[in-house]
Amino acid sequence: MSERINPRVVGVGAANVDVHGQSRKAIIMRDSNPGYMATSVGGVTRNILENLARQGLPVALLSAAGDDLYGEKIVRDSTAAGIDMSHILIKPGAASSSYIAILDERGDMLLGMSDMRIIEDLPTSYLDANAELLQNAEAIVCDACLPVQLLDYLISVTAGKTPVLIDPVSTAYARQMEPIVGKFYAIKPNEMELSILSGLPAETELQIERACEELLNRGVQRIAVSRGEKGCYYADSMGNRLYRALRPVSQMVNATGAGDAFMAGFTHALVNRLAVEDMLDYALASGITAIQSMTTINPDMSDALVRENRNRYRL
Repeated sequence: MSERINPRVVGVGAANVDVHGQSRKAIIMRDSNPGYMATSVGGVTRNILENLARQGLPVALLSAAGDDLYGEKIVRDSTAAGIDMSHILIKPGAASSSYIAILDERGDMLLGMSDMRIIEDLPTSYLDANAELLQNAEAIVCDACLPVQLLDYLISVTAGKTPVLIDPVSTAYARQMEPIVGKFYAIKPNEMELSILSGLPAETELQIERACEELLNRGVQRIAVSRGEKGCYYADSMGNRLYRALRPVSQMVNATGAGDAFMAGFTHALVNRLAVEDMLDYALASGITAIQSMTTINPDMSDALVRENRNRYRL
């Protein structure tokens, strides 16, 4: 286990081992196909924390892992990346969270499958045991993969002392968390997730604005809607409303980690109390930094590189 620290940001969510397999030729179904295999540590919340750690913020993860090889890898690799894993719940005999993706010869995903049962029954007593850690953090990040009852309990444990930020992750998980969306301090949906969370269409800019107003009326304090190459739309309870974008990157290496990095940059800027425009530019530049790497998390991710990209791609 890693040495305990005083984290500025605590993450609550899944930590996975991701297995990716890409076929070298056209896939033949129901047969063995030669390909390329890669294994890495993932999970939305864990990835957000790794980006934050590489940007220089002390972070800690609350999650569960089994006492298996995957669990050992999750703890070892996350610790090496700078995440405090000393609070993680180890469940003897349980299978650690894992995800597998099968890609065709062009790199398009043919099939994905996840086993996150270990996080589905994470007990509320675990959050109680770490209540002091949660209440003393400057921010909490989580993802909607957690059961909605646990997300609701997480907010009650913080008792308004720590802002809770959430990434909806997908339309399916957005639908799951919709009943309690107004309890979160900040959310980072894409346009499809925004539509589900608000119950309103979110295809045009006017519709996006109206959908955000609906969520602000429910109690959300800050909303950052990720819009891909178009940047983001931001609205908050203080009256700020703006679209923000950086110049598009001429060559994107891998887009898979952009959302996690954006959320990390947004959280980083929030706890450092940057002005709204600077906060969004930092989040967008974090996303740009992520897509400049073949891996989901850019090993060169740092505060200095994010600031460099922010200055380079500012409009």
